[in-house]
Amino acid sequence: MIPAVALALALNSAQVRTIDWRALAPLPYRSTPVITPEMLAFVANEVTTRKCPLAIGPGVTLALDVAVLVDAQDGIRTTVPRAVQCPTIEQYAAAMVASSARGNLLPRMATADQWYRATVTFTWPR
Repeated sequence: MIPAVALALALNSAQVRTIDWRALAPLPYRSTPVITPEMLAFVANEVTTRKCPLAIGPGVTLALDVAVLVDAQDGIRTTVPRAVQCPTIEQYAAAMVASSARGNLLPRMATADQWYRATVTFTWPR
């Protein structure tokens, strides 16, 4: 509910902000998430059926950035995918990051919410 309110406020404000992706620190995973063959198949199917302008196939790598807001208790408050002109894949990557990060972050000394960057990389075998 809180992220929805924050999003509504952001959409109603006159200011437009962009994310400085390079300035975001990497999300401190305790254990790096693994991309399964089923995840690769889902992404390939979505890109194909939705006619997304993304390259997929043998030997191709697709990397998607996701901004992640982590609260002071190391909880995931929200995720914001970087646009790649394929909303289904953007939202899938954001959900994957949120799911993979819950209970899987290294301890931080932060006393406030902090933004991080996670990169989800799909690599199809040759």
